[in-house]
Amino acid sequence: MTRATVTLDRDFTVGPVPRRLFGSFVEHMGRCVYTGIYEPGHPTADENGYRQDVLDLTAEMGVSVVRYPGGNFVSGYDWEDGVGPAASRPRRLDGAWHTVETNAFGLHEFVGWARKADVEIMEAVNLGTRGVDAARQLVEYANHPGGTGLSDLRRANGAEEPFDIKLWCLGNEMDGPWQIGHKTADEYGRLAQEAGKAMRLVDPSIELVVCGSSSSSMPTFGEWERTVLEHTYDVADYISLHAYYEEKDGDAASFLASAVDMDHFIESVVATADAVRAQRKATKRINLSFDEWNVWYQSAREGDDMPATIEAKGVWQEHPRIIEDEYNVTDAVVVGTLLNSLLRHGDRVAIANQAQLVNVIAPIRSEEGGPAWRQSIFWPFARMSQFARGEILSARTSSDTYETARFGDVDVVDTSATWDAETGRIAVFAANRGLDEEASVAVNLHGFAPTGVAQAEVLTIPEGADRFASNTEDAADRVGLAALDGAALDGDVLTFTLPPLSWGWVLVEASAC
Repeated sequence: MTRATVTLDRDFTVGPVPRRLFGSFVEHMGRCVYTGIYEPGHPTADENGYRQDVLDLTAEMGVSVVRYPGGNFVSGYDWEDGVGPAASRPRRLDGAWHTVETNAFGLHEFVGWARKADVEIMEAVNLGTRGVDAARQLVEYANHPGGTGLSDLRRANGAEEPFDIKLWCLGNEMDGPWQIGHKTADEYGRLAQEAGKAMRLVDPSIELVVCGSSSSSMPTFGEWERTVLEHTYDVADYISLHAYYEEKDGDAASFLASAVDMDHFIESVVATADAVRAQRKATKRINLSFDEWNVWYQSAREGDDMPATIEAKGVWQEHPRIIEDEYNVTDAVVVGTLLNSLLRHGDRVAIANQAQLVNVIAPIRSEEGGPAWRQSIFWPFARMSQFARGEILSARTSSDTYETARFGDVDVVDTSATWDAETGRIAVFAANRGLDEEASVAVNLHGFAPTGVAQAEVLTIPEGADRFASNTEDAADRVGLAALDGAALDGDVLTFTLPPLSWGWVLVEASAC
């Protein structure tokens, strides 16, 4: 058995839990929109075509903000194509994913869905094929009350009141050569500065996210952030980060340590942003928007159903099946540790969006005309969104370690924790990365006066299965949460034992501080 000790102190906090940390992402890609969130004629669809079964799962998951409409898609998207009478909207070729975009679903439909889902909108503008003028016009169309050509057009299209979208992304992954309209850091920085300035002249209340690196492995990483922020520091509120992880060549040990890479990525971008702040002698601090993250088996998909293969076959399809990864227990534990990393850095990571919501590398799967179900990675997100409230605690963890090929020696037990003074509850989130041994965890609770364990659950390998067990249409509940037996308090010490390869949480009641 491996062992870990965690120390939590009421006086040592990181900052408030940012609710935008529990965001998701809807892109016009594959079946995320069509047959995902939107399917007129589905047995659960409402009068607008929104799938109620997917809406219910979105609510259960606790999603707070959703980024839309891309992603790579946005860099070739004309927002005007998605407004006005649906029958009059043009069909377009989407070069990003080599698909036919019908534009049956656009801005008005997404705003309606977001309101029904009770999520905040994070809208992206096209800085690939378009620029300043289209960006400011979109803000006017969406947010100006009326009395101008664009705001009155919105009203004529059925939305009398403004959409009041506050959070805007200035493009997507503009550092990537794959991106339509790819730019150098100087080219993008200048464009983003001018687009942001023009958008703010229309609506000074909006918040702006500039593109950081699309991964920390990009050759321009670090220098890209510095250059972009030197151009955009006056208009930017956040800089973005994107990261995807997968198990390669059976190296489960390194895969399970993916959060080590996420920690380093976050801390490196924070250091760069603060260096630019110091250089400019600025008082404003730039925070981070980790607006794409997840497990994504990119290597396994090469030569399978990615757009390059579809293109080679000369086929243009409407919403084809693209990267519909099936997630297993190992993936869920990794997602739990990535959530731990985001929460631990919640003083600077103010926004995070797991990519994507439905079907496309998603915690929710759906079938056309059929059911929707939870993938294994649904559960860590849902429980952390539900119980991570109040203040983030500085979790000091001393754990046995294990060796990895990529990251050296890594803690077997990975943790994060929060304290909610309003409810008097401490939430401890913990993962056991060990494949074979249980992990005994002792949590020292200083300054909380704990009175008892309220709830405790764990996600681990189901009985009779292995670490590759997953949920499917025919076995939607194979992988899920179970009671974590044995969690107990002895004075100020919480103890519990995690099974091999697991992610769990314990909720502790405290009387006062």
